Amino acid sequence: MTLQIGDLAPDFTAESATGELRFHEWLGESWGILFSHPADFTPVCTTELGAAARLEPEFARRDTKIAAVSVDSAKDHRTWAKDIAETQGAQVNFPMIADSDRSVADLYGMIHSNASDTATVRTVFVIGPDKKIKLTMTYPASTGRNFAEILRVLDSLQLTAQHQLATPADWQQGQEVVITAAVSDEEAAIRFPGYRTVKPYLRLTDQP
Repeated sequence: MTLQIGDLAPDFTAESATGELRFHEWLGESWGILFSHPADFTPVCTTELGAAARLEPEFARRDTKIAAVSVDSAKDHRTWAKDIAETQGAQVNFPMIADSDRSVADLYGMIHSNASDTATVRTVFVIGPDKKIKLTMTYPASTGRNFAEILRVLDSLQLTAQHQLATPADWQQGQEVVITAAVSDEEAAIRFPGYRTVKPYLRLTDQP
């Protein structure tokens, strides 16, 4: 199964390191990030879960819940969480989902046969409050994820979900944003007073 942007994020019930998790129910009205890793007790993933744990307050500030998933057991997750806390200096308080039967991995297309027939690749799904997928990113096993970039993308998604705006290359919070083509010049003058036109198709305004 290949999930694309705009698809409904599949619901599931699974065990986690802290008990049973009903995914859609757990998400509620929040944004969500579901990210997979090939296996527990692996070096790159240890650093990734540590990075996510350190940034959890930032995700919470954006009303975003995060959860990790792999094909290992909940018992292994609990043991690994102790290693993560010891080596990364951060306690994992978000759900670590056990997917020993690979049902979640299959639902989300996380197993790529060209990489491995059994282990999940490093995929990130950003899910909106409407339970639809807003973004996917897939990394090779050798490259750790950039969680600062995941936060940046989340900021862009949340901003542009509220306004008819887009964010330019390398955009960061507080920088100018792009007025979309769906907004006429007349409407832009009312909604975004003081906007500037670089080209008729490229109009910039301060971030609301």
